[in-house]
Amino acid sequence: MPDTVVPSRRSLASRLDALPLTRRHLRILTGSGVGWALDAMDVGLISFIIAALAQQWALTPGQLGWIASVGFIGMAIGASVGGLLADRYGRRQVFAVTLLVYGIATGASALAAGVTGLLILRFIVGLGLGAELPVASTYVSEIVPARIRGRLIVVLEAFWAVGWTAAALIGFFVIPASEDGWRWAFAIGAIPALYAVVVRWGLPESPRWLAGRGRITRAQRIVETFERDAGIVLSPAINKEPDTRPVAVTTAARLATLWNQEFRLRTLSIWLVWFCVNFAYYGAFIWIPSILVAAGYDLVRSFGFTLIITLAQLPGYAVAAWLIEVWGRRTTLSVFLVGSAVSAVLFGTAGSTGMIIAAGMALSFFNLGAWGALYAVTPEIYPTSLRGTGAGWAAGVGRIASIFAPLLVPVMLDAGGAPLVFIVFSAFFVVAAVGAWGLVDRRGARLDDR
Repeated sequence: MPDTVVPSRRSLASRLDALPLTRRHLRILTGSGVGWALDAMDVGLISFIIAALAQQWALTPGQLGWIASVGFIGMAIGASVGGLLADRYGRRQVFAVTLLVYGIATGASALAAGVTGLLILRFIVGLGLGAELPVASTYVSEIVPARIRGRLIVVLEAFWAVGWTAAALIGFFVIPASEDGWRWAFAIGAIPALYAVVVRWGLPESPRWLAGRGRITRAQRIVETFERDAGIVLSPAINKEPDTRPVAVTTAARLATLWNQEFRLRTLSIWLVWFCVNFAYYGAFIWIPSILVAAGYDLVRSFGFTLIITLAQLPGYAVAAWLIEVWGRRTTLSVFLVGSAVSAVLFGTAGSTGMIIAAGMALSFFNLGAWGALYAVTPEIYPTSLRGTGAGWAAGVGRIASIFAPLLVPVMLDAGGAPLVFIVFSAFFVVAAVGAWGLVDRRGARLDDR
């Protein structure tokens, strides 16, 4: 197509938002998404591995709960620290380091000789994993065009379903195949360590972050590469002014700003939603294979059911990706959370194999669609200088819930069985749906239009 000449006095942010979707955007989306999928594969694998270790190592429910939860302790710390580091050192650098940390620790987990060693390694895995997810969503949201930003973040989150499906396939084919199947599963999880090199050298830094740090020339060069791909030619004058005025420039100032008058309600609401969604999601999906085994299904059949349930995540993401630019962020998020609440009750009270699979697929559909909307809205509610910190601390607070949920599931199972467990999860989804209405809806708006 012919080149289009546009005035260069527009800000970097305006130029990024005005771009059409290019192959370079898709390369960034795919590059970040593969890292996202590998994260999901690691988290998903542990749900299958603990079901196998329960039999092989004769572990108690309490020990299994700690194996599931210790990674989330690391994730809570990693998310909080990772967001701060991303605002200080850049999105791409932190993204690559997090992949390297958890990839190496996951591979080392294959050599664990006992529960203590496995717990230590799972904590280290959590540090990397917790930091990666909010940093990746922040990174992509700062580069893609505003009019389709929400949709593309949901597509990014959809890579989670790809990773979780890979974990289900490994759980179905690899883990039951031999006594060391769970070790081979961990070894496969070491792939992110290699992918970190691709991320470090193959993706650009966020131009918005660079501009906010005063690195205008480098930011200009990156934006110009996108414009050349789109056939856009600038007039000679170049705008050297930063796009945004930082609202906070130090770590302490960033943390304090989360609770000033402008952002207080947003922060409270997003922390509440993240906490409740994490509690219900990880409490349910980490334990589903083990709950099915306890219900009388053998290991292979339980893993097969979980694989079928997992496949429903992809259409959930697809519908959420469409609705988020039609209904907006808050409505889409709250509707999918209500759907998750209803599905959780149906799953917990299911009395037949067909009902278990149907309700489980509905839970997957609605819950993962809600996750897509949540990751889309989180980085949008804060300005660039605060975005990594805001997203990271919201995720960190959420991870606190994911620490306790797997530990509480055995207690709730003893007290009232699967019906009580999933009624509790349903209540958390309802609270999250209400909390979503305290968020601002930034559909189509520039990221720093506050």
